[in-house]
Amino acid sequence: MAESGGSPFFSCRSCHNPLALRDDLISKKFLAKSGPAYMFSHAMNVIVGQKEDRKLITGVFSVADIYCSNCGEVLGWKYIRAYEQTQMYKQGKFIIERAKISKQYQ
Repeated sequence: MAESGGSPFFSCRSCHNPLALRDDLISKKFLAKSGPAYMFSHAMNVIVGQKEDRKLITGVFSVADIYCSNCGEVLGWKYIRAYEQTQMYKQGKFIIERAKISKQYQ
């Protein structure tokens, strides 16, 4: 995408609802159901669902699915609790599937 001089952000691919700022992107090295996913320190305009324990690639976590607050699309999940010391850095972070978002500029 061409740089337009504005601050980049990520939005819902379905309805273009802003979800996260580029400055909040921590990592592009995660995997989700549909493939590549990004980790963000913060997310906006999302609804956090019921928490549940889930076995993921790096262990068992308490997570909650996150949904677009505008169209209801399932976007990924929020790490609520990590049970292993080496995974504690994920607590409170958001994983958003790459296939569910697009990059835009303000």
